[in-house]
Amino acid sequence: MGKWKAFVPLALGLVIASFVGIFAYKWLNVQTTQKKIVSVESEAVPVAVAAADLPWGTKLEPEMVKTLPYLKESIPPGSFLDTESLKGRVVISPLRQNEPILECRLAPDSVTVGGISAIVKPGKRALAVKGDKVIGLSGFIRPGNRVDVLATITNPRNKREMTKTVLENILVLATGIEIEENKEGGKPNPVDVYTLEVTPKEGEKLSLAANHGKLHFALRNIIDKEIVLTNGASISGTLASFRPKKKKTSKTFTVEIIEGSKMTKKKFKL
Repeated sequence: MGKWKAFVPLALGLVIASFVGIFAYKWLNVQTTQKKIVSVESEAVPVAVAAADLPWGTKLEPEMVKTLPYLKESIPPGSFLDTESLKGRVVISPLRQNEPILECRLAPDSVTVGGISAIVKPGKRALAVKGDKVIGLSGFIRPGNRVDVLATITNPRNKREMTKTVLENILVLATGIEIEENKEGGKPNPVDVYTLEVTPKEGEKLSLAANHGKLHFALRNIIDKEIVLTNGASISGTLASFRPKKKKTSKTFTVEIIEGSKMTKKKFKL
Protein backbone atom coordinates (compact mmCIF):
# COMPACT_ATOMS: atom_id res chain seq x y z
CA MET A 1 0.00 0.00 0.00
CA GLY A 2 2.88 2.37 0.80
CA LYS A 3 4.36 1.78 -2.65
CA TRP A 4 1.10 2.85 -4.33
CA LYS A 5 1.02 6.04 -2.24
CA ALA A 6 4.46 6.96 -3.54
CA PHE A 7 3.54 6.12 -7.14
CA VAL A 8 0.33 8.27 -7.32
CA PRO A 9 2.02 11.75 -7.08
CA LEU A 10 4.58 10.67 -9.68
CA ALA A 11 1.81 9.58 -12.09
CA LEU A 12 -0.12 12.80 -11.58
CA GLY A 13 3.03 14.83 -12.29
CA LEU A 14 3.59 12.97 -15.55
CA VAL A 15 -0.01 13.53 -16.64
CA ILE A 16 0.16 17.26 -15.88
CA ALA A 17 3.50 17.60 -17.67
CA SER A 18 2.05 15.87 -20.72
CA PHE A 19 -0.93 18.25 -20.85
CA VAL A 20 1.36 21.26 -20.51
CA GLY A 21 3.65 20.00 -23.28
CA ILE A 22 0.74 19.35 -25.65
CA PHE A 23 -0.73 22.82 -24.94
CA ALA A 24 2.63 24.55 -25.51
CA TYR A 25 3.17 22.66 -28.77
CA LYS A 26 -0.25 23.67 -30.12
CA TRP A 27 0.25 27.33 -29.06
CA LEU A 28 3.65 27.53 -30.77
CA ASN A 29 2.22 25.92 -33.89
CA VAL A 30 -0.58 28.52 -34.08
CA GLN A 31 1.87 31.43 -33.64
CA THR A 32 4.14 30.13 -36.39
CA THR A 33 1.18 29.74 -38.75
CA GLN A 34 0.02 33.32 -38.08
CA LYS A 35 3.50 34.69 -38.81
CA LYS A 36 3.57 32.84 -42.13
CA ILE A 37 0.17 34.28 -43.07
CA VAL A 38 1.29 37.83 -42.17
CA SER A 39 4.50 37.49 -44.14
CA VAL A 40 2.57 36.32 -47.19
CA GLU A 41 0.02 39.16 -46.95
CA SER A 42 2.67 41.89 -46.29
CA GLU A 43 4.42 41.65 -49.64
CA ALA A 44 7.07 44.34 -50.27
CA VAL A 45 6.87 46.42 -53.47
CA PRO A 46 9.63 48.74 -54.85
CA VAL A 47 8.56 52.41 -54.81
CA ALA A 48 10.44 55.26 -56.51
CA VAL A 49 11.97 57.75 -54.05
CA ALA A 50 14.39 60.67 -54.22
CA ALA A 51 18.03 59.54 -54.10
CA ALA A 52 19.02 62.90 -52.52
CA ASP A 53 17.44 66.19 -51.49
CA LEU A 54 15.88 67.74 -54.60
CA PRO A 55 14.89 71.44 -54.80
CA TRP A 56 11.78 72.43 -56.69
CA GLY A 57 12.27 73.07 -60.39
CA THR A 58 14.61 70.06 -60.73
CA LYS A 59 14.30 68.04 -63.93
CA LEU A 60 14.63 64.41 -62.87
CA GLU A 61 17.47 62.30 -64.21
CA PRO A 62 17.97 58.54 -63.61
CA GLU A 63 20.69 59.07 -60.98
CA MET A 64 18.33 61.28 -58.92
CA VAL A 65 15.83 58.47 -58.35
CA LYS A 66 16.04 55.08 -56.66
CA THR A 67 13.59 52.52 -55.23
CA LEU A 68 12.87 51.41 -51.68
CA PRO A 69 10.65 48.51 -50.55
CA TYR A 70 7.20 49.48 -49.23
CA LEU A 71 4.49 47.19 -47.89
CA LYS A 72 1.90 46.74 -50.60
CA GLU A 73 -0.94 47.98 -48.38
CA SER A 74 0.96 51.10 -47.29
CA ILE A 75 2.05 52.50 -50.68
CA PRO A 76 1.23 56.26 -50.80
CA PRO A 77 -1.35 57.21 -53.46
CA GLY A 78 0.23 58.62 -56.60
CA SER A 79 3.50 56.72 -56.16
CA PHE A 80 5.61 55.33 -59.00
CA LEU A 81 6.68 51.67 -59.00
CA ASP A 82 9.47 52.19 -61.50
CA THR A 83 12.07 54.89 -62.07
CA GLU A 84 12.01 54.92 -65.86
CA SER A 85 8.63 56.69 -66.05
CA LEU A 86 10.03 59.60 -64.01
CA LYS A 87 12.80 60.52 -66.43
CA GLY A 88 12.44 64.14 -67.55
CA ARG A 89 9.62 65.01 -65.10
CA VAL A 90 9.96 68.32 -63.25
CA VAL A 91 9.67 68.60 -59.46
CA ILE A 92 7.38 71.46 -58.34
CA SER A 93 7.95 71.12 -54.58
CA PRO A 94 11.09 70.17 -52.62
CA LEU A 95 11.76 66.49 -51.98
CA ARG A 96 13.80 65.03 -49.14
CA GLN A 97 16.15 62.08 -49.54
CA ASN A 98 14.24 58.74 -49.53
CA GLU A 99 10.89 60.57 -49.80
CA PRO A 100 8.42 58.89 -52.21
CA ILE A 101 7.96 60.82 -55.46
CA LEU A 102 4.24 61.45 -55.93
CA GLU A 103 2.36 62.64 -59.00
CA CYS A 104 1.08 65.68 -57.07
CA ARG A 105 4.69 66.81 -56.51
CA LEU A 106 5.44 66.88 -60.24
CA ALA A 107 4.60 69.26 -63.08
CA PRO A 108 2.36 67.93 -65.88
CA ASP A 109 3.97 65.76 -68.57
CA SER A 110 3.74 68.67 -71.01
CA VAL A 111 6.28 70.65 -68.91
CA THR A 112 9.68 69.53 -70.17
CA VAL A 113 11.86 72.38 -68.95
CA GLY A 114 12.92 72.69 -65.33
CA GLY A 115 13.70 75.80 -63.34
CA ILE A 116 11.59 78.68 -62.08
CA SER A 117 9.19 78.67 -65.04
CA ALA A 118 7.96 75.22 -64.04
CA ILE A 119 6.94 76.23 -60.51
CA VAL A 120 5.36 79.66 -61.03
CA LYS A 121 1.62 79.40 -60.43
CA PRO A 122 -0.78 80.36 -63.24
CA GLY A 123 -1.53 84.09 -63.08
CA LYS A 124 1.69 84.83 -61.19
CA ARG A 125 5.09 86.07 -62.35
CA ALA A 126 8.66 85.50 -61.18
CA LEU A 127 10.52 88.77 -60.56
CA ALA A 128 14.12 89.04 -59.36
CA VAL A 129 15.48 91.92 -57.25
CA LYS A 130 19.03 92.61 -56.16
CA GLY A 131 19.89 92.75 -52.49
CA ASP A 132 22.58 91.99 -49.96
CA LYS A 133 23.10 90.02 -46.75
CA VAL A 134 21.05 92.57 -44.81
CA ILE A 135 17.97 92.35 -47.02
CA GLY A 136 18.19 88.55 -46.90
CA LEU A 137 18.59 88.34 -43.11
CA SER A 138 22.12 86.93 -43.45
CA GLY A 139 21.01 83.86 -45.38
CA PHE A 140 17.94 83.00 -43.33
CA ILE A 141 15.61 83.78 -46.24
CA ARG A 142 15.44 80.70 -48.44
CA PRO A 143 13.25 79.34 -51.24
CA GLY A 144 9.79 78.50 -49.92
CA ASN A 145 9.81 81.25 -47.29
CA ARG A 146 7.26 84.08 -47.32
CA VAL A 147 8.21 87.69 -46.76
CA ASP A 148 6.81 91.20 -46.50
CA VAL A 149 8.58 93.76 -48.70
CA LEU A 150 9.42 97.14 -47.16
CA ALA A 151 10.61 100.05 -49.25
CA THR A 152 12.38 103.22 -48.10
CA ILE A 153 11.60 105.94 -50.64
CA THR A 154 11.71 109.76 -50.78
CA ASN A 155 8.21 111.14 -51.27
CA PRO A 156 8.35 113.45 -54.33
CA ARG A 157 5.55 115.64 -52.94
CA ASN A 158 7.18 116.75 -49.71
CA LYS A 159 10.73 115.43 -50.28
CA ARG A 160 10.47 113.43 -47.05
CA GLU A 161 11.93 109.96 -46.72
CA MET A 162 9.48 107.27 -45.64
CA THR A 163 9.57 103.52 -45.11
CA LYS A 164 6.41 101.64 -46.07
CA THR A 165 5.31 98.03 -46.36
CA VAL A 166 4.43 97.74 -50.06
CA LEU A 167 3.85 93.96 -50.39
CA GLU A 168 2.82 91.28 -47.91
CA ASN A 169 2.99 87.48 -47.79
CA ILE A 170 5.13 87.10 -50.93
CA LEU A 171 6.58 83.67 -51.80
CA VAL A 172 10.36 83.44 -52.31
CA LEU A 173 10.98 81.19 -55.32
CA ALA A 174 14.77 81.24 -55.38
CA THR A 175 17.86 82.89 -53.94
CA GLY A 176 21.29 83.10 -55.52
CA ILE A 177 24.39 85.14 -56.23
CA GLU A 178 25.09 87.09 -59.38
CA ILE A 179 28.48 88.53 -60.36
CA GLU A 180 28.18 92.21 -61.24
CA GLU A 181 30.88 94.27 -62.96
CA ASN A 182 32.43 97.06 -60.92
CA LYS A 183 31.78 100.37 -62.69
CA GLU A 184 34.90 101.87 -61.15
CA GLY A 185 37.12 99.29 -62.80
CA GLY A 186 37.78 97.12 -59.76
CA LYS A 187 37.08 93.45 -59.19
CA PRO A 188 33.57 92.15 -59.98
CA ASN A 189 31.22 92.23 -57.00
CA PRO A 190 28.97 89.35 -55.95
CA VAL A 191 25.34 90.51 -55.60
CA ASP A 192 22.58 88.55 -53.87
CA VAL A 193 19.50 88.04 -56.03
CA TYR A 194 16.04 87.13 -54.72
CA THR A 195 13.31 85.84 -57.02
CA LEU A 196 9.78 86.46 -55.76
CA GLU A 197 6.42 85.19 -57.00
CA VAL A 198 4.09 88.14 -57.57
CA THR A 199 1.00 89.15 -59.50
CA PRO A 200 1.50 91.57 -62.41
CA LYS A 201 0.34 94.51 -60.22
CA GLU A 202 2.61 93.45 -57.35
CA GLY A 203 5.46 93.16 -59.84
CA GLU A 204 4.96 96.79 -60.89
CA LYS A 205 5.14 97.95 -57.26
CA LEU A 206 8.20 95.82 -56.55
CA SER A 207 10.05 97.05 -59.64
CA LEU A 208 9.28 100.70 -58.84
CA ALA A 209 10.35 100.33 -55.21
CA ALA A 210 13.57 98.55 -56.19
CA ASN A 211 14.51 101.25 -58.72
CA HIS A 212 13.65 104.33 -56.65
CA GLY A 213 14.32 103.19 -53.11
CA LYS A 214 15.90 100.61 -50.85
CA LEU A 215 14.25 97.27 -50.12
CA HIS A 216 14.08 95.21 -46.95
CA PHE A 217 12.45 91.82 -46.42
CA ALA A 218 10.56 90.89 -43.25
CA LEU A 219 10.42 87.11 -42.81
CA ARG A 220 6.91 85.79 -42.03
CA ASN A 221 5.67 82.69 -40.28
CA ILE A 222 4.72 80.24 -43.04
CA ILE A 223 1.14 79.86 -41.70
CA ASP A 224 0.56 83.57 -40.99
CA LYS A 225 -1.90 84.84 -43.61
CA GLU A 226 -2.98 88.06 -41.87
CA ILE A 227 -2.71 91.30 -43.87
CA VAL A 228 -1.72 94.30 -41.72
CA LEU A 229 -2.44 97.81 -43.01
CA THR A 230 0.12 100.48 -42.04
CA ASN A 231 0.58 104.20 -42.62
CA GLY A 232 4.32 103.97 -43.06
CA ALA A 233 7.07 105.46 -40.94
CA SER A 234 8.56 108.91 -41.49
CA ILE A 235 11.71 110.32 -39.90
CA SER A 236 9.79 112.76 -37.71
CA GLY A 237 7.29 110.13 -36.64
CA THR A 238 10.02 107.61 -35.84
CA LEU A 239 11.99 110.16 -33.80
CA ALA A 240 8.83 110.92 -31.83
CA SER A 241 8.57 107.30 -30.70
CA PHE A 242 8.78 106.55 -26.96
CA ARG A 243 8.71 110.19 -25.89
CA PRO A 244 7.29 111.00 -22.46
CA LYS A 245 3.82 112.44 -22.49
CA LYS A 246 3.68 116.18 -21.99
CA LYS A 247 2.06 117.33 -18.76
CA LYS A 248 -1.04 119.36 -19.30
CA THR A 249 -0.75 122.88 -17.81
CA SER A 250 -3.74 125.12 -17.28
CA LYS A 251 -3.65 128.87 -17.75
CA THR A 252 -5.80 131.29 -15.74
CA PHE A 253 -6.89 134.74 -16.68
CA THR A 254 -8.94 137.38 -14.86
CA VAL A 255 -11.83 139.32 -16.32
CA GLU A 256 -13.01 142.58 -14.69
CA ILE A 257 -16.73 143.21 -14.97
CA ILE A 258 -17.93 146.79 -14.34
CA GLU A 259 -21.58 147.36 -13.66
CA GLY A 260 -22.19 151.04 -12.99
CA SER A 261 -20.09 151.97 -10.01
CA LYS A 262 -19.58 148.30 -9.09
CA MET A 263 -16.60 146.28 -10.35
CA THR A 264 -16.17 142.50 -9.94
CA LYS A 265 -13.41 140.17 -10.98
CA LYS A 266 -13.81 136.61 -12.28
CA LYS A 267 -11.06 134.06 -12.95
CA PHE A 268 -11.20 131.50 -15.78
CA LYS A 269 -8.98 128.47 -16.58
CA LEU A 270 -8.02 127.29 -20.02
